[in-house]
Amino acid sequence: MRKKSIRISGILLIAFTFPAVGWVSSKKSDLSFSNKAHKTKETPVNKSSSNTELFDQHIHSVYEQANLAKAGLDQSIFKKALIGYYNLKKTQLLSAQKSVLTIIDFSKKSSEKRLWIIDLESSKLLFNTLVAHGRGSGMDMATSFSNQPNSHQSSLGFYVTSDTYIGKHGLSMRLDGLDKGFNSNAKERAVVIHGADYVSQSFVNQTGRLGRSHGCPALPVELTKTIINAIKGQTVLFISGPSVQYKSEFLNQNMAVANFISSANPVQASI
Repeated sequence: MRKKSIRISGILLIAFTFPAVGWVSSKKSDLSFSNKAHKTKETPVNKSSSNTELFDQHIHSVYEQANLAKAGLDQSIFKKALIGYYNLKKTQLLSAQKSVLTIIDFSKKSSEKRLWIIDLESSKLLFNTLVAHGRGSGMDMATSFSNQPNSHQSSLGFYVTSDTYIGKHGLSMRLDGLDKGFNSNAKERAVVIHGADYVSQSFVNQTGRLGRSHGCPALPVELTKTIINAIKGQTVLFISGPSVQYKSEFLNQNMAVANFISSANPVQASI
């Protein structure tokens, strides 16, 4: 009888022990999961890196949608131009009604279409055409640049389109050069956008290159009026070229990223 009692007690002890072990194991597992979730939640996110990635995605998206690679515009030059565009937007020097960006790449031959005008809002390429450089900058290729009066050279950098007028070349448009030491004498030098007969495919066919200006980015006559009307009134023009000396405060990428994020999320930026 005593042996039978001991056997029953042992069975009961085992029966109650197993649920307890299972409960402890389950509790331990829950705590482990909770700790993992807590750690995941507290993992720091590099917001600056995230914003930079968004900015780069935006640049790539516009570049692809506007078919700028097919049009011959180097993506690195487009990125520089867009960095300057967003930094200039913050200065309120630009029109709030227009989102047009004009780019000239003087590292290309004059016989190539090296001017692009992009509507950033619709990601659409509006114009891709020929443009002349200054006679002091070189023959077919522009190799030297200056901000000095009477140099007859082209000037690199960021410009904002200004007022229009009728001059010896017909409808023309003044430019405000914004990069001190590089194009800040644009108005003093009368560096303007105008049309010229020597900017045409027929001229290239005859001479192998375009004619040259006194430093103005001269356009094909038949497109001048249309282009000026599209970009007049405080829009950005960026002239790039093969120069290691050129630098600009408007090429601050961190500032451009912040300006892009704030313009994309105006409500959040104001909080």
